[in-house]
Amino acid sequence: MSRANGPIDVADTWHLRAPERALLAWCVVCIALGFVMLWGSTYVGGGMLDGLDLLPLGLYALSLLTLHLMLVTTRFRGDQLILVAVAFLSGFGMLAQYRMGSFETGGTISLNLLLFPIGLILMGATATILMRGRYQALGLAHWIWVWAGVSLGLLAVLLLFGQRFRGGIYAAGLITPSEILKVTIVLFVAGFIARNAKSLAVWGKGLPLPPWRALLPLAGFWLVLAGLLVVQRDLGLFIILSIALLTMLVVGSGRMGYLLFGGIGAIALAVAVLKVLPHGERRVTAWLEPFRDPTGGSWQILQGLSGMFSGGLWGEGFGRGSPEYTPIAQSDFIYSVIGEELGFAGCAIVILFFLILFGRSLLVASRAPENYGRAVGIGLVTVLATQTFLNIGGVTKFVPLTGLPLPFISHGGSSLITGFISVGILLAISDGQPPTASRSRVAKQTSGVAGKGVRRNQKTSVG
Repeated sequence: MSRANGPIDVADTWHLRAPERALLAWCVVCIALGFVMLWGSTYVGGGMLDGLDLLPLGLYALSLLTLHLMLVTTRFRGDQLILVAVAFLSGFGMLAQYRMGSFETGGTISLNLLLFPIGLILMGATATILMRGRYQALGLAHWIWVWAGVSLGLLAVLLLFGQRFRGGIYAAGLITPSEILKVTIVLFVAGFIARNAKSLAVWGKGLPLPPWRALLPLAGFWLVLAGLLVVQRDLGLFIILSIALLTMLVVGSGRMGYLLFGGIGAIALAVAVLKVLPHGERRVTAWLEPFRDPTGGSWQILQGLSGMFSGGLWGEGFGRGSPEYTPIAQSDFIYSVIGEELGFAGCAIVILFFLILFGRSLLVASRAPENYGRAVGIGLVTVLATQTFLNIGGVTKFVPLTGLPLPFISHGGSSLITGFISVGILLAISDGQPPTASRSRVAKQTSGVAGKGVRRNQKTSVG
């Protein structure tokens, strides 16, 4: 059997992942140039540098090296561009957070600094643990409702014992454990759809109505979930999960009608929520009429837009902007800081790498060998893409603000770790897929060398 169809050894994996190795090296070079720019700006401004200023770049390079060696030694054969896109975005995130002073702790190592390298390693660990199709075990019958129970139970506990801050509810230390719902809810919905795909695809023959009986368990769960999230005022998370649900239903059943009924339900729920919660109504008002309250509810939006406008095409330079005038700039409005200091060009680079991540993830999801893997992949990439769109759209005033962080770049430990876990699952799904062109070429070369060795041994034995 040729090695293209059978297991490969570590040496073959080393050659197969050579493009990834080269691209990761370029990521380190690009991020290092950014750090040099910041160090130069600090020196020109009269600041002093010490050994801890070199630590973020060193940890970033070390984490990428560890991640790559982990994948090689476990003979991982998954997608390489997804990993490179996340590596660049997370490196850019470390650079942006270093610029915002998120790592400053008075001469000690900050926990915020460690989140990025820990997240990268966790992503690789998730991918290797679930590779070779082992992720399918997450969709077994008994696990489906476990994910549902864990999700609702977590929200209930957070509602009972959490602390309210800036309109939301957090655990101790302002941790947002509800972020993990972006994974657990997707796993539950994917398992439910995979097991009931035929029933969900059977609509009424006369008036095209969805199969309510098949949808009843999912609808009941979603009503409870909506109630808990609305009480916690986490409308952004509910929007993300609802969009993921509709997308997974359409892909899993092949029925576009779910989008129509989902859209009608979303409009009705949005009107009801805006009537009940003044918090959501204020955000919509600030979006539609920002100059109605320029020093109050619209202050953050206007300051962010002002900073991006001042950045122009190329920006004012890393470290030369004034992000301190924008509230929560290191988290919700980090994109406005990028626009101010790196201009339109810097924003375009960030969006480009997000598009690479989402495009490759959709390809991986579409090539999954079974319905469950396809549903999980579509759900996870929908969650990441929707969160990215809502953050950038809110900062640029394209959509109302939702208070969601920008994946892999914004400050926020729970969201950051959840994003890395999501990509790890996507990488695990890609491991069992047909080989790429580069992988096939290496496999053919390996098979050719092996064939020559066999023929040479045959000639020797005959002689």
